[in-house]
Amino acid sequence: MGKAARLLLILLAGGIAGRMSMAAAQTVEYPSAGANVSFDAVMELPFQEPLLTLDYGVDDATLQRGSLWLPAEATDGNHAPLAVLVHGGCWLNAFDIRHTYALATALSQAGFAVWSLEYRRTGDPGGGWPGTLDDIRAGLAYRHRLTDHPIDLERTAIVGHSAGGHLALLAASESPELRGAIGLAAITDILTYARGDNSCESVTANFMGVSADADPAAWRAANPVEQTLHARTVLLQGDVDTIVDPSQAMVPNVRTLILNGAGHFDWVHPGTRAFRLLLATLNELTAP
Repeated sequence: MGKAARLLLILLAGGIAGRMSMAAAQTVEYPSAGANVSFDAVMELPFQEPLLTLDYGVDDATLQRGSLWLPAEATDGNHAPLAVLVHGGCWLNAFDIRHTYALATALSQAGFAVWSLEYRRTGDPGGGWPGTLDDIRAGLAYRHRLTDHPIDLERTAIVGHSAGGHLALLAASESPELRGAIGLAAITDILTYARGDNSCESVTANFMGVSADADPAAWRAANPVEQTLHARTVLLQGDVDTIVDPSQAMVPNVRTLILNGAGHFDWVHPGTRAFRLLLATLNELTAP
């Protein structure tokens, strides 16, 4: 079986039938959480495993794959809007897709089909610039092969968090057919970001693989603020974020919503005010 056709079922104990029935029957509850939650708090959240995982790439079947969640109410007569989700993690392979499983679960429980992308990152063969963005492009394009599922592909928006927001904004700038793009604490100006010295800022040059002085054209191509962003781009940002400074959300001609008291990981925790703002924005962009 070729990589493009390979189906990787993610199973719980009890086999296919047991996993499918649990996905349909169980609802994960996310009680309200305070603001400025930690990464550890996100990692402790319960979640549903994806319905299935599919290879979208040809270079690395382990990393080039997307996971699909479907809302229980999605049927042949009721197709769900699609959120393409790009996780963050400073572009590093130390952080993988699983820290957004709770977010994907909550979005599916709110009525969205969720196509969440794993991709090659800094430290992976082929990862970094431009291979990482190539993966996001391929994963986004693969949505057109999900027609066996009750998904309304005409109502697709892309959502990216942090470094994933950087990638989502770039991919959306090339995809005007999308309903919109949402950057969650997104890195919008990598040149400015790389001048910082926090743990994520300091690895920006590693992602690029070359200095801005040595290859300014590559840095321009990788910089969202130097592109024509999707016409319906929305930036959601917390004002106490210490990983991505709120100034990154101040992009000309782009709608920005600043949430008081919100930190970096509030956007991927379904119990927060930040998640509720994300959900409202996503509903607005994908409305029939």
